[in-house]
Amino acid sequence: MGTAKLVVLGSINADHILNVKHFPQPGETVRGDHYQVAFGGKGANQAVAAGRSGADITFIACVGDDDIGVSIKKQLSLDNIKTECIDAIEGETTGVALIYVNQQGENTIGINAGANAQLTKARLAHYQQKIVEADAVLMQLESPIETVQMAAEIAKKNNTKVILNPAPAQSLPDSLLSLVDIITPNETEAEHLTGIAVNDNQGAQDAAEALHQKGISKVMITLGSRGVWYSEKGAEGKIISAFRVKAVDTIAAGDTFNGAYVTALLEGKADEEAIIFAHAAAAIAVTRPGAQPSVPWRKEIDQFLTQQD
Repeated sequence: MGTAKLVVLGSINADHILNVKHFPQPGETVRGDHYQVAFGGKGANQAVAAGRSGADITFIACVGDDDIGVSIKKQLSLDNIKTECIDAIEGETTGVALIYVNQQGENTIGINAGANAQLTKARLAHYQQKIVEADAVLMQLESPIETVQMAAEIAKKNNTKVILNPAPAQSLPDSLLSLVDIITPNETEAEHLTGIAVNDNQGAQDAAEALHQKGISKVMITLGSRGVWYSEKGAEGKIISAFRVKAVDTIAAGDTFNGAYVTALLEGKADEEAIIFAHAAAAIAVTRPGAQPSVPWRKEIDQFLTQQD
């Protein structure tokens, strides 16, 4: 057996970020500074985290037939990602997020799915063999939900592990949840899926229990700087603490966690060890600005972990 194979299915966005003193009112023009275009999208962020932390990863996604689509694809291949399943969609623009950040660090965001909406079941059918041959598939909810469902069905039939990061928050049908092996919601997403508020350990345990009852064997509720509530079906859940670092921004911290966790899992690490590896990757990411630029490489994660002992 060679290296375990991972497929990530998900979104690709170009984030246009502008810092402003205050958000513009209707009809008002405000001057901004620090304009930057950063590559983002939950799918791409998680793919980059997996690629940089050492996974054998194929990414199924769509970009527009525009210049930014070409540069994103080029960048992803530099991040150790196999890009042959990323389609450029004729007449579509690459997904975009327009982000204003005010002086308090709050943001307002407008998103256009663009080519991401073209990740249809028909398109997935072209690449389903990749999921059949993979050891795990990692997905989020910025792609059409019926495509996510289809990918999970293919995975289930072929003993490919299904890891779902149910973000952005929305309610999901039991038909999809019953196909998931490992789910990684944050507090808000867990509440959306179960109706149970996750304000403390009891809430986390109750929400995890509700997800186990839908057929999910492992639940990992991410609790920001506190760490992760880890619960395996039939066992008592517990917190696995995160590393304490001085955060610059938390953009893509959750995505980094997911990509690194699955990488460690596919290397045969036990769950707790895989979570600690993922905590290390996320800890490094929050000390750096931006989404994909903040994602660490494997040697940085290993180095960080040796310094903790």
